[in-house]
Amino acid sequence: MGMSEQKTTAGQGVVIDGKAVAKKLRQSIAHHVEVLVGDHKIMPGLAVVLVGDDPASQIYVANKEKMAVAAGLRSYVHRLPKNTSQDALLELLRKLNKDKKVHGILVQMPLPKQIDTATVLRVIDPAKDVDGLHIENAGRLASGLPGLVPCTPLGCLTLLRGIVPNMSGLHAVVVGRSNLVGKPMAQLLLRENCTVTIAHSRTPQLPHITRQADILVVAVGKPQLVKADWVKPGAIVLDVGINRDGGRIVGDVDFDDVRGVAGYITPVPGGVGPMTIACLLGNTVAACCRQNELTVPELR
Repeated sequence: MGMSEQKTTAGQGVVIDGKAVAKKLRQSIAHHVEVLVGDHKIMPGLAVVLVGDDPASQIYVANKEKMAVAAGLRSYVHRLPKNTSQDALLELLRKLNKDKKVHGILVQMPLPKQIDTATVLRVIDPAKDVDGLHIENAGRLASGLPGLVPCTPLGCLTLLRGIVPNMSGLHAVVVGRSNLVGKPMAQLLLRENCTVTIAHSRTPQLPHITRQADILVVAVGKPQLVKADWVKPGAIVLDVGINRDGGRIVGDVDFDDVRGVAGYITPVPGGVGPMTIACLLGNTVAACCRQNELTVPELR
């Protein structure tokens, strides 16, 4: 997959066009779905469960449904009221685990306070856990075994491979240690033979650490935290942050400042974000293939 780039002026980093790369990935997914339906009479099915009426979650779920249908997947959306009990949610998940037409299950986060997230994640069948958050999938990733990987780090890796197909020996710094992004991102970069440093809110002299990075991935939820003097000239900077700053959306990286130093940089929005849903669809196709003992296609 070639990296789609926006034109830049001299002395400015290449802006990575995540929308274009995600579109290409979704086209590849749609092709493999056609093959699954045509040759094997199997249509991959994705079930998304939304509890409550969080406006951002409603938008995410609507986008997932739209993209899934466009790629030829069967989409099942379960919208539950915000006072839904934990037992009722777990009962639905157990039904979806047994449903042969459902190959991927995603519970939209955050959940209402009466529901324990860890318990919910434990109940989802690891083979259908397309968010890659079940402890079995986390263990598989850490052990170098095949499994389902969280979608955002997988999207970041896809973008990186389009720029540097061979990352062996590069120093990657991941700022953030969440189970959703930071930890799995570090594991994926280790698989690529990078030297990996994980930094976080307790890391002293953080700018000194980030300046050493050939690849810098930032996922901390602090608006425009990373400035130009935090970045090694020519580094690849992936900004996973999505923050509201007044009426606009900004990342964890000060884009205008850092672009003058970085070799490549993702914008917010339009960088890593579009890759997350594309990789969710890719995970659903991979899960479908594994459940039917078919070869998992390489999506690019």
